[in-house]
Amino acid sequence: MNTSTPWVLRDYAFLGDGERGAVLSPRGEVVWLCAPRWDSDPVFSALVGGPGEYVVCPEDGWHVWGGYYEDGTLVRLNRWVTVETVIECREALAVPSTPERLVLLRRIRAVRGDARVRVLLRPCPGFGRHTVDLRRADEVWYGSGGGLQLRWTGAAEADHAPGGGLRVHIAVREGDHHDLVLEIATRERGTDPAEPDAERRWRATERWWRERVPGCADLPAGRDARHAYAVLNGLTSSGGGMAAAATTSLPERADTGRNYDYRYAWVRDQAYAGIAVAAHGPHPLLDSAVSFTTARVLEHGGDLRPTYTVSGGPVPEQRRLPLPGYPGGSDRVGNRAAGQFQLDTFGEALQLFAAAARHDRLDGDARRAVAVAVAAVEDNWLRPDAGVWELEPRWWTHSRLSVVAGLRALAAELPGSPARRWSELADGVLAETRRRCLRPDGAWARAEDDRGPDAALLIPLHRGCVPRADPSVARTHRLIERELSEQGYVYRFRHHEEPLGAAEGAFLLCGFMMAAATHLLGDRVAACRWFERTRAACGPPGLFAEEYDVAQRQLRGNLPQAFVHAALLESAVLLSRG
Repeated sequence: MNTSTPWVLRDYAFLGDGERGAVLSPRGEVVWLCAPRWDSDPVFSALVGGPGEYVVCPEDGWHVWGGYYEDGTLVRLNRWVTVETVIECREALAVPSTPERLVLLRRIRAVRGDARVRVLLRPCPGFGRHTVDLRRADEVWYGSGGGLQLRWTGAAEADHAPGGGLRVHIAVREGDHHDLVLEIATRERGTDPAEPDAERRWRATERWWRERVPGCADLPAGRDARHAYAVLNGLTSSGGGMAAAATTSLPERADTGRNYDYRYAWVRDQAYAGIAVAAHGPHPLLDSAVSFTTARVLEHGGDLRPTYTVSGGPVPEQRRLPLPGYPGGSDRVGNRAAGQFQLDTFGEALQLFAAAARHDRLDGDARRAVAVAVAAVEDNWLRPDAGVWELEPRWWTHSRLSVVAGLRALAAELPGSPARRWSELADGVLAETRRRCLRPDGAWARAEDDRGPDAALLIPLHRGCVPRADPSVARTHRLIERELSEQGYVYRFRHHEEPLGAAEGAFLLCGFMMAAATHLLGDRVAACRWFERTRAACGPPGLFAEEYDVAQRQLRGNLPQAFVHAALLESAVLLSRG
């Protein structure tokens, strides 16, 4: 049983420590948290209709909510205004973190008036398959279940709640605060022998964020760009793997079956994030992306998978769970994309390596991975693939142009004998792609057997697969703007004869890439319009999902979508260059 009711996606906030993430409602409910890792089963799964929640909210139900992230962090301040009081709850997953243990910090503060809050902790590991036996020793609660150990401090007066879990009412005097610390660890590792000290954890967390997130005052929308850095850091594990999103099964379109598990690391998304960071500077996230991608390329070569767990392991087969799911969706875990061949994954990896080379961030392993990836392209570029949108195998134009962009970028950054071979390979791929996929009007078609436009083509075109003066750049740009955009938003492609917006939402990655491509063509004013329109497609916490329902002004899909935040950052950097 849970007491949560769903909110629209734009209202949810996200806490992340790199190893896992929590989703937080405006009511003060942690409705999603997997432990110990991104792809582990959740302890709290109310977001998708499962059991388990952790609530901190005012006793007075007559209140309005608000909140914000502290600048450059994923430290969230939930704020509630009642008739007589103002209450804040400062929330964070403590960092630095480890894969085996998480610490969730919640600090209740009475800003105006004496605060009274209601607290409920109901852990249900394994989508509720396991129970947690909670018992108190001195002033600390302990529990175990589903291979996990829990410790909860700050709630010594709690008692057992009907339906399971613990409940307590906490009073805080005006100007004071009260800390709650929840620790969840694997049974093998166990909890820290020392009782977690809230003040020390808060100071370490603040210091970690200061060190990890660079200033962005030089960029348009600098606060949002810095927030994008924070989101990408919160999604990136200590081993370098970046989760594509924190959640599973949040629907892209109600009741259409288009809901997927995004708690894994896509090599493509990893490259997008690294390329975006490299555009701004040689920050630590660039090294994380290169390290993870290098390891996967060296391990699997031409058999490189599109997606892995954040630790580099295989992604499980997709399966359904007996849960209601988020409204309009159905609950599922695993992802079948892991078994696909996606040629553009190699192209994006090559572009990432080139971006790292520009900052002299390629070590010996990464240079070996370059050679392996180029060899894989040589062997496979004529082969049909599933493409960036993970569809049926076809001769997708975007995949070939992504490879060309990667080869050209490498040749520019690593001159010498191999560079000549890379350039020759790029010329050959481009010539054949031009023969098969260039439309009679001089714009690039979606595929050899599909003359329609595809907004994904904006990515390799703005990254230099052909010179910017090549007529196909401007012609493709005009085609996409004419046929795949409405009201300042960009859609991926047309679904048969359906109107834009009827089949799916605007695709926010494409909106930011349209801004970058427009800037490349020299129209800075229009580029800024695309950028600002797309940037507006978020909720109050400033988080982006994959898609945006323009008519209803609602987010669609899993949250937060890493590659959208990466695209915001990359386009902001490009726009800053005048």
